[in-house]
Amino acid sequence: MTGKKGLLAMIEYSSLESATNKFSESNILGEGGFGCVYKGCFDGGILAAVKKLDGGGQDCEREFENELDLLGRIRHPNIISLLGYCIHGETRLLVYDLMQNGSLETQLHGPSHGSALTWHIRMKIALDTARGLEYLHEHCSPPVIHRDLKSSNILLDSEFNAKISDFGLAVTGGNHSKGSVKLSGTLGYVAPEYLLDGKLTEKSDVYAFGVVLLELLVGRKPVEKMAPSQCQSIVTWAMPQLTDRSKLPNMVDPVIRNTMDLKHLYQVAAVAVLCVQPEPSYRPLITDVLHSLVPLVPTELGGTLRVAEPSPHASHKSSSH
Repeated sequence: MTGKKGLLAMIEYSSLESATNKFSESNILGEGGFGCVYKGCFDGGILAAVKKLDGGGQDCEREFENELDLLGRIRHPNIISLLGYCIHGETRLLVYDLMQNGSLETQLHGPSHGSALTWHIRMKIALDTARGLEYLHEHCSPPVIHRDLKSSNILLDSEFNAKISDFGLAVTGGNHSKGSVKLSGTLGYVAPEYLLDGKLTEKSDVYAFGVVLLELLVGRKPVEKMAPSQCQSIVTWAMPQLTDRSKLPNMVDPVIRNTMDLKHLYQVAAVAVLCVQPEPSYRPLITDVLHSLVPLVPTELGGTLRVAEPSPHASHKSSSH
């Protein structure tokens, strides 16, 4: 890691304005807590994503500084690259690599309902995400806890390589106890011990990773409205069925149902169950998760699985079509 802002370009506001066509609505890629992310087209046809944070006061400033500080120092294939930044009056802007396939959330829960994501691609996305987290937890000094891992912060490039984004809430080093860190995160992904007593460790990220793994597996959102006053979390819904081998195949996302080796399905379910354990000490380290996912991902997608037959026909054995 080099010094703060060491590798980053300061970009002129005027060039960000022209790249995004004056931040036109038609260029909006997504919306965050403090503003929008725009598609930008720069000289030479270079595409990038421009996050515009509009005068959100102290919190906004803190997230901007945090993101700048961390992403200015981190370089990893499974973590979003920050290309530059701009400070313009009250407005703060960050420029990132553009990710052609948007977020995992949009791919899973958007108009296509996960149809572009085969079983193997889902496993690759899980593996990529675990690699990014392992880098943060094990190879950054001090360790970085992302604190807001969720499907909308996992971005996919044109080849469906996954990169973790949005480091506005990330914290570095040591165990954080109640009071030292403002409670924040996203409903459905937040670990119970963090909600209950503000205890924050790397294991909080592992819990959120488990929720993402469940999303990939069953294709449901982390929290679904059942009735006006009732919400059900994916963890509560899935837990009893995940450990029951007869029920498991039926809860898989219909888009990928019957397309995977059942043995692999049981393995992934077992990993997910461990990650979302209410007691943090029962959850694995992300390194252990990584090692259990590598053999399930085909070699050409970054794992060690040798796929014997071409994948379109791989599902005949277990298929019920």
